[in-house]
Amino acid sequence: GIITYISVLERTKEIGILRSIGASKRDISRVFNAETFIVGLVAGLIGVAITMLLDIPINMIIEKASGAPDIAFLRPVYAAILVAISVLLTLIAGIIPSKLAAKKDPVIALRTE
Repeated sequence: GIITYISVLERTKEIGILRSIGASKRDISRVFNAETFIVGLVAGLIGVAITMLLDIPINMIIEKASGAPDIAFLRPVYAAILVAISVLLTLIAGIIPSKLAAKKDPVIALRTE
């Protein structure tokens, strides 16, 4: 949500240009929602990748300490669920900034630097 909000603040002039050439409020909202979706997807995938990489040394340590192999394991179904949750939460957090971007008056947005 914060990333999307900062993006809206930094791109006020771009929003004004898009609105002045005919982009609807819905189009502006879609642009920021798409960006938010991508951020959530990438964050979820990076999180799952790091988890899978950390499983290797964690399993080695646990196996040496207790003799039990492969305790830490992330099932692909759970990985997909975690990525979906990441995307969903990011989209929810991006709703308010995308609405703010869509409501900007094109004339005022073009005047800002």
